[in-house]
Amino acid sequence: MTIAFVVTTLVVVATPGAGVLFTLSAALSGGRRSALVAAVGCTVGIVPHLAAAVTGLSALLHSSALVFGVLKYLGVAYLLWLAVATWRDRRALVADGPSAPARSVARTVGSAALMNLLNPKLTIFFVAFLPQFVDPGRPDAVPAMLGLSAVFMLVTLVVFTAYGLGAAAVRRHVLDRPRVLGWLRRSFAGSFLALGLLLARAEA
Repeated sequence: MTIAFVVTTLVVVATPGAGVLFTLSAALSGGRRSALVAAVGCTVGIVPHLAAAVTGLSALLHSSALVFGVLKYLGVAYLLWLAVATWRDRRALVADGPSAPARSVARTVGSAALMNLLNPKLTIFFVAFLPQFVDPGRPDAVPAMLGLSAVFMLVTLVVFTAYGLGAAAVRRHVLDRPRVLGWLRRSFAGSFLALGLLLARAEA
């Protein structure tokens, strides 16, 4: 592992995307616990992409327009669904209390993991990024790739947790301002929509 790998990983992970938006939304909806659960879910969603990269399936995805297209449009559909659901869900950002609907851990983790699973850019990232730091001729190339991937996942967990806890820290201030809640809801919905449209334009 090199400094260049760590710095590049930090830049890629810290750049706001669908996972960051989901974690922020979860933090504002359910506080620290939901933020941590969302961060874990987004990290878990990296595992299938890692497995594909190690087994060589990601190369097939990168070279097959059909496979890439199917995964891409599944991801687009899910992001658009998130946009609509966020826009329409008036319960998404509510204060804790007897009447506040609790989102289950399984549902939050599942939604976060599915979002990353349906993101073909993650697989492309593993195809284009990791090989630059692993010599394929090394006898321990696979363990080396697994080690770097573990670092990537750890950085993802730490950065997303930081985003989530930061949002949870100001949650109570946000909840006291209905106009801010409405603005945030529309912003999250618009961001999911924009990400979906950007993903639709992505090419293998």
